Amino acid sequence: MTVFNLRTARVRSGEQFLEVREVELARLELGGQTYAPVPERPEATLLITRLSSGLLFELSFSVRLVGPCMRCLADAAVPLELALREYEATSPRGSEELATPYLEDDRLDLSAWARDAVALALPVQIVCREDCAGLCATCGADLNLGACACPPPEPDSRWSKLAELRDQLPR
Repeated sequence: MTVFNLRTARVRSGEQFLEVREVELARLELGGQTYAPVPERPEATLLITRLSSGLLFELSFSVRLVGPCMRCLADAAVPLELALREYEATSPRGSEELATPYLEDDRLDLSAWARDAVALALPVQIVCREDCAGLCATCGADLNLGACACPPPEPDSRWSKLAELRDQLPR
């Protein structure tokens, strides 16, 4: 876990503190599959700005998340360029919008912040390529390599009334 102690950054109002450091990222588990960050400790740029009303934290880094494709289970990688911002008011008075959840006792949890940002930046599905055909639901064959020998699936009887209506429509 990478934590930054704010007491080491002496920043007066209107000043900025800049530091480049490695941020430890944990593996993510999505849909029962594990995805690893590459590199596991990307170099990140941390910028802290003291404002008259509080502190502005900025973190930027690049990482790739590598793991199985959600359609065919082949290797997939998602490149991410992240630029993050968090704000902490001098006296937040119980408002969640004026306080960052990553700051506690003058310690900024960079690993948790980066992990949450990576999870939020991911696409809905992690795929090896946009046109991935996936696996056959019957035999498990990789449809990216070609069609399988399975017969076409039987139509679901619950849709039969809609099929009758479709057949009645003028063409």
